[in-house]
Amino acid sequence: MRKVIFFAPCLVDQLYPEMGVSLVKLLRHFGFEVSFDSAMTCCGQPAFNAGQVSEARSVARTVVNTLCASKNANSDVVLPSGSCTAMIRRFYPEVFHGDRDEKAACELGSRVFELSEFLTKHGLLGELKGKYEKKVAFHNSCHSARELELRTEYRELFKGIEGLELIDPSPEPVCCGFGGLFCQKFQGISQGMAKTRLEMCRDAGAHEIVSNDPGCIMHLRVMAKDQGITTPIRHTVELLADAMGVS
Repeated sequence: MRKVIFFAPCLVDQLYPEMGVSLVKLLRHFGFEVSFDSAMTCCGQPAFNAGQVSEARSVARTVVNTLCASKNANSDVVLPSGSCTAMIRRFYPEVFHGDRDEKAACELGSRVFELSEFLTKHGLLGELKGKYEKKVAFHNSCHSARELELRTEYRELFKGIEGLELIDPSPEPVCCGFGGLFCQKFQGISQGMAKTRLEMCRDAGAHEIVSNDPGCIMHLRVMAKDQGITTPIRHTVELLADAMGVS
């Protein structure tokens, strides 16, 4: 049986465990043995984005040491978050530059995957079969689109789902306004961006909004409630698990 490690982002661990549960169910459905190491906590992105590189390195070192330990060294790591994936793959080399763990941190980046990347790597896109008769708007996170350069891959996730009509509310990735600390530092701008994004999806006729990043989902849900927009918003993996009847 193929082994894979599940990395739970902070928001999944603390607020949205159902996203992690759906991911684990989906991976097991495809025959993977899924492990989770509770020694891992945050990837260090909040501190890094605040310019606190040494603090980010302190948190990230636990991730590197855990995932590069001998028992985990040959396993892929899957995250339900383009943001955390980008942090580890793209920014750990910067965080650990000149550090004793630099080599391990760089190696780890080659084994860390956002969901659509992982399914593509293992040739599983054609196995995503199910039924979901709704119009769905997909919100691609900024980190996924711009750091991981995943701009069209999400389309492949839904091709085998009968009845699902994928709606593109805009031709290019559009930020929801979350941006981690951005939504705290520039609340007015952030809220306006979320409102615009929600209206795009609603006006396009979406019955549901899905995204590959818990941070975007959290931000959009808060703003939807504030604006009286009732369109359900949830994670891609939750939709896939439901459509496929994975339990």
